[in-house]
Amino acid sequence: MTVLEVIQKSSDFLAKKGVDSARLQTELLLAHVLKLPRMKLYLNFERKLSDTELDSIRELVKRRGQREPLQHITGSTSFCGFEMAVNRHVLVPRPETELLAEMGWEFLNVAAGILPAVEPGFQPGGKGTNILETTENSKLVTSKHANPGGRMPPSTAGETPAATALDFGTGSGCIAIAIAAKCPAARIMALDVSAEALAIAKQNAERNGVAERVEFLHGDGFGVLTRWSEATDEPNADGLRGRSPHLFDLIISNPPYIPGAEIATLQPEVRDFDPRGALDGGADGLDFYRMLAAQAGNFVKPDGRVMLEFGDGQADEIKRIFESQKWVVEAVREDYTRRPRILVARRNS
Repeated sequence: MTVLEVIQKSSDFLAKKGVDSARLQTELLLAHVLKLPRMKLYLNFERKLSDTELDSIRELVKRRGQREPLQHITGSTSFCGFEMAVNRHVLVPRPETELLAEMGWEFLNVAAGILPAVEPGFQPGGKGTNILETTENSKLVTSKHANPGGRMPPSTAGETPAATALDFGTGSGCIAIAIAAKCPAARIMALDVSAEALAIAKQNAERNGVAERVEFLHGDGFGVLTRWSEATDEPNADGLRGRSPHLFDLIISNPPYIPGAEIATLQPEVRDFDPRGALDGGADGLDFYRMLAAQAGNFVKPDGRVMLEFGDGQADEIKRIFESQKWVVEAVREDYTRRPRILVARRNS
């Protein structure tokens, strides 16, 4: 059987199983089996597959037909240009979350002095259209760490980091790793309740060369962060540990935001394969936002920010939740499909 025949038959099979973009999915699976860039398949339509290759592609197409995510089958996905291992223990990163990560590293580069402290037109989380129209939203990013126009070298062991961030519920580590790679002067703490997820995140940090600047912590919520700080007698070389609760320039998170009753209605790739704990946000999907609004202020610097992803139709209620806890909501940013997706807030000083 030739490459073209495999693509045609497998695409038909996946389409009948309800898989979206069946042809593209087939091509990606076949490229994975043949260890070729996908576009090179088009130069090899007449190539005959060996029996071993046919057995391999049949097995992978069968799994995809059972609605196992492509990323689980191939074992990895791309996020902000970085390769991330994924499996059943972590949420497969979505394209919308790339915008959250980009907003995070841009803010930290200002806090670290890598970007000017005041740059015309640069707002907190300046990517994406801000659907809020208040004078507060035009406040420019500043930081007591800022070095206007300066360039700061990457933070290394033994140095205090120029900027710090907490990735709350890191999962695969994609946000923390992308930020660490794009803001070399920053150090990141990545927190997750799942030990299995942290194992994947650590692997991804090693793969992408940022393991020395991302600190992984296993636990559920801010309480473990406080206990972890109190258990450490002196700051260590990474500049993050100490007896006092650490204050971050940025707390960033893509928390669970699906209402529990709606999980059964999700696509099988999500419902049956993503970890439920990474999806279930409680009865109305907002449990984690209430907790973050109530507690994050104890861990963010006075001039720091909180940046959070949220689901469709949740913007107004999440804004109300944060404002009720004395936060100033500076921005609600749209994603690339023009849906409100990311909240940016700071403490009301």
